[in-house]
Amino acid sequence: MDGRRRNPYELTEETPVYVISVAAQLSGLHPQTLRQYDRLGLVSPDRTAGRGRRYSARDIELLRQVQQLSQDEGINLAGIKRIIELENQVAALQSRMAEMQAALDGAAAAMRQREAAVHASYRRDLVPYQEVQQTSALVVWRPKRSQDQ
Repeated sequence: MDGRRRNPYELTEETPVYVISVAAQLSGLHPQTLRQYDRLGLVSPDRTAGRGRRYSARDIELLRQVQQLSQDEGINLAGIKRIIELENQVAALQSRMAEMQAALDGAAAAMRQREAAVHASYRRDLVPYQEVQQTSALVVWRPKRSQDQ
């Protein structure tokens, strides 16, 4: 979750709303196929208190993807399960990487601000030191007298 509070009545693609018959119709699969996919761990819908399955829009899309990989690509269910696991792992890693990039960007911005504050605190009356050649000339420095004295 992104840290913001969500409206409990807001429907997202992850909200489980479809019963198995509707999910089967939306995905173009038989309800028994959906039960089999659930037993194999391919698509695991949420459950109600009475243990009834509730599918989300994301689950429906995943069911369609499983069907496409099985029918069109000829991949067996064990292979499909591994593909789904790897895709989930990649998505989790990408999310983590985005979090870390945001933290890095924040740290870099804070560092630039601190660096700017340090540079702003430099005394402007100091002159950078430059090596002077040794001569026998004598220079006398006398501070200016202020008009107030």
